[in-house]
Amino acid sequence: RPADKRGGAWMADCLGKSEALEIDTPVAYLTCNGSPPVGDKPSLMTFREVETLFHETGHGLQHMLTRASVGDVAGINGVEWDAVELPSQFMENWCYDKPTVYGFAKHYETGEPLPEEMFEKLKQQKTFGAGMMSCRQLLFGVVDMELHSNYDPEGDETVFDVQRRMSNIYTPYANPLDEDRFLCGFSHIFAGGYSAGYYSYKWAEVMSADAFGAFEEVGLDNEDGVREVGRKFRDTVLSLGGGIAPMDVFTQFRGREPSPEALLRHNGLA
Repeated sequence: RPADKRGGAWMADCLGKSEALEIDTPVAYLTCNGSPPVGDKPSLMTFREVETLFHETGHGLQHMLTRASVGDVAGINGVEWDAVELPSQFMENWCYDKPTVYGFAKHYETGEPLPEEMFEKLKQQKTFGAGMMSCRQLLFGVVDMELHSNYDPEGDETVFDVQRRMSNIYTPYANPLDEDRFLCGFSHIFAGGYSAGYYSYKWAEVMSADAFGAFEEVGLDNEDGVREVGRKFRDTVLSLGGGIAPMDVFTQFRGREPSPEALLRHNGLA
């Protein structure tokens, strides 16, 4: 059904944990829309598809490992919008961890492992243009917030004036042309559920990078240390659900509020 099949990737719940409904074992399913087989070759995953699988697995883990017994706040239910991507983006970090990648990155016919130089290129592409991409996301977030909090439709400024004013601050090297009408197609903030919430993309990156930083601090090759931090991550971020404020959940795991330092380091900016 290539013509009418929904694209993209998502995690959805088949059964959610609920004491009232006597459901104790939550069940999730992942839809990732991987590359189809070509000729005699089986379906082979691109690196982006591997990242997507890890991402959606993060959502699945939060759904399935929940300890909350009230259905409305069990798993990902009730988790505030700017924290729901924490487990999913956290999982993507393991796609750049060498032992993790080399546990599965093998040629499907010969079993030969991924060449070292190719793995290094994968790590390098992650930080290519990271500064400009960060500025772009910050611009989108602040334009969204400015339009939903300070913009006066009866005032002298148009929505495009707001876009240019914010662009002068965040992306002065790429100001929009006078004819630019990007905002007319920026459906995230008026038809996609991210009204006054686009900032959550970048905030979730801050939280997920800082969470992964806890594993880096004990040493990714320190199996005992990683296991201990992993249990703590499971017992907080992955299990407490939406009944506890995300900042409190993160603080229980990390011992402090999120810091952007890990994200800047992961992006090659610090």
